[in-house]
Amino acid sequence: MSKTLTEIAQQLRTPRTVKKNVTEKTKEVEETKPVPKVQLIYAFNGTGKTRLSREFKKLIAPKADGHEEAHQPELSRNKILYYNALTEDLFYWDNDLELDAEHKLKIQPNSFTDWVLKDQGQDRNIITSFQRYASDKLTPRFNEEYKVKGEDDKEITVKAFSEVTFSLERGDNEHSGNIKISKAEENNFIWSIFYTLLDQVVTILNVADPGERETNQFDQLEYVFIDDPVSSLDETHLIELAVNLASLIKLSQSSLKFIVTTHSPLFYNVLFNELNGKTCYMLERFEDGSFALTEKPGDSNKSFSYHLHLKRTIEQAIAENKIEKYHFTLLRNLYEKTASFLGYPKWSELLPDDKQLYLSRIINFTSHSTLSNETVAEPTQPEKATVKLLLDHLKSNYGFWHQEEQNG
Repeated sequence: MSKTLTEIAQQLRTPRTVKKNVTEKTKEVEETKPVPKVQLIYAFNGTGKTRLSREFKKLIAPKADGHEEAHQPELSRNKILYYNALTEDLFYWDNDLELDAEHKLKIQPNSFTDWVLKDQGQDRNIITSFQRYASDKLTPRFNEEYKVKGEDDKEITVKAFSEVTFSLERGDNEHSGNIKISKAEENNFIWSIFYTLLDQVVTILNVADPGERETNQFDQLEYVFIDDPVSSLDETHLIELAVNLASLIKLSQSSLKFIVTTHSPLFYNVLFNELNGKTCYMLERFEDGSFALTEKPGDSNKSFSYHLHLKRTIEQAIAENKIEKYHFTLLRNLYEKTASFLGYPKWSELLPDDKQLYLSRIINFTSHSTLSNETVAEPTQPEKATVKLLLDHLKSNYGFWHQEEQNG
């Protein structure tokens, strides 16, 4: 049944009612299960993961005046801690357009970073975490408080930990300073700050007696919502981040609950295999703007059941004669995941033998075209027929699909 994102958010915080048989001879009875400690959600990019995190925050910690805050509220009032695109909005570049020499990543005033950097002094741990995912040669440096001359020679105080500069160490104590890092590196840096905060929160809340905690500003914290922190990581660092996050979640002994969304099958798989006591979902968006959050039970996640969603998507396009260029990309993705599941080194080995080279070229052409004159509004009829041929071939020749449909 389709829902609004607000209703989906409500679903995530509501205890679940499930039916079960007490014995073979008795009728089904309903059992209420509490909200799970970890809820893991897969969704394609553009589905609405970030908007879901905002809707969830509104439910958990609504603003009294009805207006959403531009940055994190005071942590003492927080019931939810979340990482998403809004977290990144706390940071912006001063590119020194006049001299192009002093590139600085500036931090908007907020309690999110103030507590980690000023109160807890976690700048060294943030640097270590960042270098783990970026490079040990790339070093961020937080500013100390200093004064500058503003308009009319008015003295302005720049607060400590409000700016970050980056340098690239070259060895022999040489380095190039004040460089502007890439967007991917910037995202990794912001995640490192959030992860360091989360590590501190888990450690503090693990102290059972609130009176013995070093701070009580997290006592009311109920949820951590993490939206897709891996969009700019290679596979090695993605796995490392997933393992580290899973380890931190497993260390949490308090009543704190975690919701993690991702578009990455690999990130999803690692978290699924690392975490116990989780509930897994797929978030879908329909053409009318409504949504569905479908639970994916048990073993259907082991080979990552979203490939069944890919298959159904392509089948629907074939049935409705609405095949578009992107369906070739989905088809190739489907072949790649099937090959990986079955242990084939190359996805092309699954193609029909008599047309393997020809069909491989078609899929490569339609999936990876870069020249504008190669792009057309709609696939030709032979190309549409190729989609159906390749999907039928995959379904007919690999019994794995039949087992998956029975289990999923």
